[in-house]
Amino acid sequence: MKNISQRIENYWDARSTDFSRVRRIELASADFAAWNEVIAARLPAGQLKILDVGTGAGFFAVLLAKLGHAVTGIDMSAKMIDEAQKNVAAFDCRADFFKMNAQELDFADETFDAVITRNLTWTLPDVVQAYREWRRVLKTGGVLLNFDSNYGDKNFTNEETCAKGEVETEMLVECQEIKDSLRISTHTRPRWDVERLEMLGFDVSFDEDIAPCVHVDGIPYDSIPLFGIYATKI
Repeated sequence: MKNISQRIENYWDARSTDFSRVRRIELASADFAAWNEVIAARLPAGQLKILDVGTGAGFFAVLLAKLGHAVTGIDMSAKMIDEAQKNVAAFDCRADFFKMNAQELDFADETFDAVITRNLTWTLPDVVQAYREWRRVLKTGGVLLNFDSNYGDKNFTNEETCAKGEVETEMLVECQEIKDSLRISTHTRPRWDVERLEMLGFDVSFDEDIAPCVHVDGIPYDSIPLFGIYATKI
């Protein structure tokens, strides 16, 4: 069997073009302004250095750059990085992108004012290690914003989700096998995440489901609640 990290990278490489197409639709929709409002309310004041972990096709990179922040986006998928660069250019803004493992960051301690991520932690082999790394690169008082879903007990091959019908069955099966192999899939989220973040030295609040706040334009998303975790490094 392939190394799990390599399987995950290959999966997102294969999904990069279609994933980017959806993100471009989202960037041009009312969802962009809705996300803008949610995120801006959670960030410290001023122009910030922000790390977008698992940037994918660069949705948050574009949003944060438009807000005037200095954005660095990382992703383990080189093809996703290519799509992010295209989207940043298409929306006339700037961000720096690097191919990098979210669990092993090549940045100095206390580099960033904020770390943000979306739809990532459910795919990580070691989420606690990722949280340690994200805390390490955050300045004291910096914030971690994690938007994700509790996919652990979901079956992507028969769930009524937006992916069904848009992603080939072979890819759904691969995604299901990857998910089932990860420890994070055995935990109840986001409460598990909140407990671990508090143990690592964060002050944490969270929302069980922000989907009604950010999915406002009729774009088809899955029906799984989208939680928001807001953690401050203390």
